[in-house]
Amino acid sequence: MSLWTLLVIALGVSADAFAVALGKGLHLRRLTVRSAASLALAFGFFQALMPVLGWALGRQFRGYITAFDHWVAFGLLALIGGKMLWEAFTGGADEEEDSDGIPLRQLLLLALATSIDALAVGISFAFLDVAIVPAALAIGVTTAVITAVGAVIGHKAGSRFGKPAEVLGGLILIAIGVNIVLEHTGVL
Repeated sequence: MSLWTLLVIALGVSADAFAVALGKGLHLRRLTVRSAASLALAFGFFQALMPVLGWALGRQFRGYITAFDHWVAFGLLALIGGKMLWEAFTGGADEEEDSDGIPLRQLLLLALATSIDALAVGISFAFLDVAIVPAALAIGVTTAVITAVGAVIGHKAGSRFGKPAEVLGGLILIAIGVNIVLEHTGVL
């Protein structure tokens, strides 16, 4: 997998973390370095950890599905991308109250919830022989940076970027899945 493709995947899976960070930034009365760093570190850590866990899981089953692993990778990426599109277009009204900080429990739950898609990406990485450590680091660092930027933008500009970020992330993941199938079936 090329570095460019890996970075695009990292941007795709970090889109939901970006959207959540926008929302959290919007509802913080005062955005501090500590709040932005907490979001960035928690989201980046879980986004880096989950592909490793998914990769380890995928390696266990790899021998059984090598004949159609590209379809599995496509299915997982399309499912994640479709879920992101669904959430972008069916999201409810924003009813969160403003606060002075982010409780640790809420921070960890949000970080875990937004990293589930990275677990599925890690499973697909196992089928594609991706070097997991650099891939996980790229996803984690990208997510940390995107999350910090999202918190700042959310605090300053409001919530108008959340939906477009989710849509773009979903489309990117679906496009990468299509590309994997086209490459593995010899079309590209």
